[in-house]
Amino acid sequence: MDEQQRTRLVQAGVDLEGGLERFMGNEALFLKCLRRFPTDTSFQQLEDALSAGDLDGAFMAAHTLKGVSGNLSLDAVFHACLPVVEALRCGRREEAEAAMPALRNSYHTAVLVLSEE
Repeated sequence: MDEQQRTRLVQAGVDLEGGLERFMGNEALFLKCLRRFPTDTSFQQLEDALSAGDLDGAFMAAHTLKGVSGNLSLDAVFHACLPVVEALRCGRREEAEAAMPALRNSYHTAVLVLSEE
């Protein structure tokens, strides 16, 4: 991974050190998995479930997105997921929706950068 790629990933909210540690130093595998993140459907499922008023479905999708982003060390997305997951866990739709702009921003930033990798 060159310095420009490292910089872009860090700017997208990726914890490179943590991710490489989680992937036991296998940089190629780590990058391969990061590049697959844009194809994960959890975020769209979350948006669709919230729009439909399906709080259980929204919780499941948000929880899955939190897990995927955490496993990939996509820290910006992971941390933006936390308030959404907790609000949905307690059935607080308005609170979850209020936290969605931050999640949307971090998610779209990560997807944009990872799609270019």
